[in-house]
Amino acid sequence: MKVFLASTNSRNAEFIIPYKIPYILESFYYIKDWQLEYIKSKDCKMFLLDSGAFTFMSNSKKVDFEDYLHKYINFINKYDIKHFFELDIDSVVGLEEVERYREILERETGKKSIPVWHKSRGKQYFLDMVKAYDYVAIGGIASGEIKRSEYKYFPWFIERAHKHNCKIHGLGFTNTKLLKKYKFDSVDSRTWNHGAISGDIVRFNGDYIETALTRSKDKRLKHYSLVDKHNLAEWLKYVRYMDG
Repeated sequence: MKVFLASTNSRNAEFIIPYKIPYILESFYYIKDWQLEYIKSKDCKMFLLDSGAFTFMSNSKKVDFEDYLHKYINFINKYDIKHFFELDIDSVVGLEEVERYREILERETGKKSIPVWHKSRGKQYFLDMVKAYDYVAIGGIASGEIKRSEYKYFPWFIERAHKHNCKIHGLGFTNTKLLKKYKFDSVDSRTWNHGAISGDIVRFNGDYIETALTRSKDKRLKHYSLVDKHNLAEWLKYVRYMDG
């Protein structure tokens, strides 16, 4: 399983590059120039470009999606991005419009995107997706659209995808205790950088990521950068472990 680290844009190049992160996912909305250089390096084994749709669904900012789509297309073409997600903004513009954007995206890049299934699309839509594509994703995990009680259905989706030789990505699936149970081909997480906010220090225990130390509520955390560096190093142990 490939575990992609997301939100590396939140740190500068001097912080991130020495760690040689093999799998990176970044949003088109936030990507930095130094990341563009890094993803072309030998240290980055694979890069996934997110459309930034989550940003649209989590704020009320008005967006010209036609203009945004063409900027996304131009970016993909300019930097020859191999793997990129569709604009899965079903809840904002409706599925019919998302499908129209996807058709334009794929036609003008000459590549298949990674379509993102949401619960509102229904079971048959997922089955059609895995027959038509070789890489799909399940969305709504990070946003809470898919509840913890519904994780039990993941094996059905994963098995159907694999039956059609289709890889499946769990967008925002960060529960490392459960990842061995659900055989996604890839997932992504941004929780490696939460230590600077929460004060939690994590460790890879040989099986999953666990909290090793939690900051006392009445104490101000010092040395955030040291916590960040430690947590990233522990997450990279986990990434390499899951990569086999």
